Amino acid sequence: MSEIPTPPPPPPTDRPHKEPTDAEEIYFEGSPPWRGLGAKLLLWPIAGVILIVLPFLVHRMMPDTALPLWFWAGCVVVGLILPTIPMLWAKTKRYRISNYRIDFERGIFAKDIDTLELWHVEDLHFHQSLLDRILDVGSICVTSHDQNMPELTIRGIPNPRPLFETLKQRVIAVKRARGVIKMDPG
Repeated sequence: MSEIPTPPPPPPTDRPHKEPTDAEEIYFEGSPPWRGLGAKLLLWPIAGVILIVLPFLVHRMMPDTALPLWFWAGCVVVGLILPTIPMLWAKTKRYRISNYRIDFERGIFAKDIDTLELWHVEDLHFHQSLLDRILDVGSICVTSHDQNMPELTIRGIPNPRPLFETLKQRVIAVKRARGVIKMDPG
């Protein structure tokens, strides 16, 4: 006669914390949203309009001066391109923030990716201007002991405060798990 093995008891549900796992959990992945560009999103289009209007103003102020066609065409073309620069800038940067690392990808044609392990992080700084608060974006500056990226500023992150608080807790937890101890001099 063979015995049927009994299944293990279910884990207690009254535990205040989740069991630790090695699974990577993504907190944020993507490029800064356009609203994260702040004043740049307004200033570049204004510069573009000024550049488009410039040949007309020069012609009006000096009607006897004939401007070459390339000047007119150049001002219009560059003036139309200028408003797209902040949007392209935002799309060339990409962040992937997880419970173990921060990946920073940048580039249009060639790509560079730097990885900052959270146990290297020395300090975190949060900044949110008045315009950033209105648009619900902000910046997190990460100072680390990493040789390739001693300082990384993550700009234009949506809903930044909860991410900042989560990163603070994760840095402590990852350091504790690796046995990293901070020693204050003196």
